Amino acid sequence: MIKLSNILYLLILISMGACSIRHKELQTNLKPLYLAVPEDVKTRWVSPENPTGEPGQGGMTNKGAKGNAFYVISPGETKTIFNVNGAGIVNRMWLSGTLGKNMIQRRAVRIDMYWDGAIKPAVSAPIGDFFGIAHGLIARYDNEFFQSPEARSFNFTIPMPFRESALITVTNESATELWLWYDINYTEVSKLPDDALYFHAYWQRDLNTKKGIDFEILPKIEGKGRYLGTNVGVIGDSLSRGTWFGEGEIKVYLDGDNQYPTLVGTGTEDYIGTGWGQGEFRGRYFGSLVSNKEFDIYAFYRYHTSDPVFFHNDCRVTIQQLGNTNVTEAKARRAKGIDLEPVWYQGKDSVPTYQGRLLGEHSNRNIYDEDFPNYVGVHFFRSDDVCATAYFYLDKPENNLPGLAPVEHRLKDLDSRVWKAKK
Repeated sequence: MIKLSNILYLLILISMGACSIRHKELQTNLKPLYLAVPEDVKTRWVSPENPTGEPGQGGMTNKGAKGNAFYVISPGETKTIFNVNGAGIVNRMWLSGTLGKNMIQRRAVRIDMYWDGAIKPAVSAPIGDFFGIAHGLIARYDNEFFQSPEARSFNFTIPMPFRESALITVTNESATELWLWYDINYTEVSKLPDDALYFHAYWQRDLNTKKGIDFEILPKIEGKGRYLGTNVGVIGDSLSRGTWFGEGEIKVYLDGDNQYPTLVGTGTEDYIGTGWGQGEFRGRYFGSLVSNKEFDIYAFYRYHTSDPVFFHNDCRVTIQQLGNTNVTEAKARRAKGIDLEPVWYQGKDSVPTYQGRLLGEHSNRNIYDEDFPNYVGVHFFRSDDVCATAYFYLDKPENNLPGLAPVEHRLKDLDSRVWKAKK
């Protein structure tokens, strides 16, 4: 007989993605679908038709007929959609309603998750960004953590353990009524393993990143855990429009790293599994849901399940604010009063050996010199509007990160710079 602790361990294995095998294969190979579980492992669904998830209490509103399929949440109202005592693992959430059509609500409505009676939420994010896509946009996608099969609903499939209680709220910070259909599927258990970690998510936006300063996808968090990945949104600055935004390298600072990180990538599009620019594509672990080069609007993701990123004391994740163009274009912009700050160049004959050189204080040349060759490619510091949602597990139900930014900051300039441009 398989013990309860073994079953719980398998559940946590799935939740932590400790194996590169897909979840279905994990369940099939390690815990056969036909295997019965102990009586204290129970399946529960929470929805407006059974708000508590209690046994035998579903569908009672209209004498068994459909009667309470959604909630109407007024502007300024906070609605508790999940409130459970005891130990368990949230496995999945689906939601739809006006969020599927209302881009303002996708950025203005917030979702908060609290574990084990914590005062501060472990998850606090705009609801659209939390479910995997930035800028209040929506698209069709199906990846390791998030799904929107017809660009009218949202799903997550991320196991989220809790030991004593779980509370999930939705706050409508838009100016219109939110109609919310949802269900949350969870497993009720008697106890979790001692080393089970808590799920967290953090969102932030910098309207105008500083040149030469890396954007923090995940500010330094303290504790033991695992970085699960991120979805990022970029709105290119108008001064840089027409140049390539994505030369910035991802950096992951682990366990005491200071000036330099342990993990570093080779470029933005490289981090999400593609190369030489970035079109639209959708993958299991990485993808680019929006790639609008005309208006420099991007939304992309990378999730680390098959390539885990563990930390034991602390973790910080950044992305450089770095772009690319050619010298001819750089000189043309300078003639209009726009100076690009170059940091690296590559000549036309250098691709096989990838020879380049640093510019700035380590160079005796300037790309704006008349005799500087026009055919070379130039990397330069740039400033853009960047946002990101970072996902991670941590060994505590609260983290040390700032709270969610006000709705005015979350919505600023999206109508003029993204939504009208996308039409």
